Amino acid sequence: MTGAMEKELILVTGVTGYIAGRTAEALLRAGYRVRGTVRDLSSARQTQKALSEFDSQFEITVVPDIRTPGALDEAMERCSGVVQIAAPMKISGQKTIPAVEEAVNIVKNVLESASEHQSIESVVLMSSVSAIRRGGSGPYTFTEKDWNTEVEATFENDPDNMSGGMIYRAAKVAAERAFWKYRESNKPSFAMSAINPSFVHGPPLVVPDSVFKIKGTTGFIVSIQAGLDGPDVFKAYPWWVDVRDVARIIVFCVKSHADGERFLAVSAYGPQQAVADVLRSVRPNSRVEKGVPGEGYAMPGYRAPETEDQILDGSKLVRVTGQDYIPYEQSVVDTANAYEPLLANLGPSIYIKKMSQKIISYLMPSSK
Repeated sequence: MTGAMEKELILVTGVTGYIAGRTAEALLRAGYRVRGTVRDLSSARQTQKALSEFDSQFEITVVPDIRTPGALDEAMERCSGVVQIAAPMKISGQKTIPAVEEAVNIVKNVLESASEHQSIESVVLMSSVSAIRRGGSGPYTFTEKDWNTEVEATFENDPDNMSGGMIYRAAKVAAERAFWKYRESNKPSFAMSAINPSFVHGPPLVVPDSVFKIKGTTGFIVSIQAGLDGPDVFKAYPWWVDVRDVARIIVFCVKSHADGERFLAVSAYGPQQAVADVLRSVRPNSRVEKGVPGEGYAMPGYRAPETEDQILDGSKLVRVTGQDYIPYEQSVVDTANAYEPLLANLGPSIYIKKMSQKIISYLMPSSK
């Protein structure tokens, strides 16, 4: 246990990442000390600068390869909690079985290291909606009770013919399955919980110095904002949650020692047209294409239209924490405001289009 007069120390893996950065910030604001792992110290400079107000409460430790057994042993010293977010998976060009095995081994490494430290009281895993939502037809509402058994079956029966997106989903399912299997088999003294966010947007902790360095699903918003894509160019995965809400539920799990809990984090149904409508409402003279206002989603509240027969239910997070999600409009506008300075001198570019299509290829389910 940590000293009575000392703030608890939480380990956040991959702290320079989009979700991890906001998680570190949220933990610090909640009164914790944070130790973040990076593969290279130089990569942490901007994150350290963004969190400079917390001074000695935030520290960095180098873990060159989290995939190595025991890699986190030293990093967990004196920690009371672990937030596992780092996922150095290279899906492109990767064979299915090695990619899935790697994801599973990372989770096992984290849990085995945590078991070696009596100070650890909680471990939170960053999973994904990909571990919950599966394809299929007919009306269905997905909750934390569901698993993507469809991709599990494909992995079991035909792993050599899986697309990059399917490999990603198979890895996410297998990693979280391993997480819960460890809890069942080993009955560790620490609490264990998993977060399953849908597509994530919201302002990053660190804004890159170029649009060419934008990572993650915020690229969908930026592509519409920049006028490089119209609302009807392609259909992205429409279920969203703000990165700050993801960070908030992680803090809740750490603080409450949530055990055996999954949280499906999803706040709104917002296809590209919804993004365009929100941005045009606050910036009527912007570069955002008009499209067909109101098409493809239901109001009020940015809900799925009647034509959408598969629904994601993220209400558990609200019930348990007693706090609602950040409104969809606010999330879109805050994201756009964060990246707007990068677009001033954008010029002709197809980068964001390519990035958006790449994200769809890897993360979007093959069916509705």
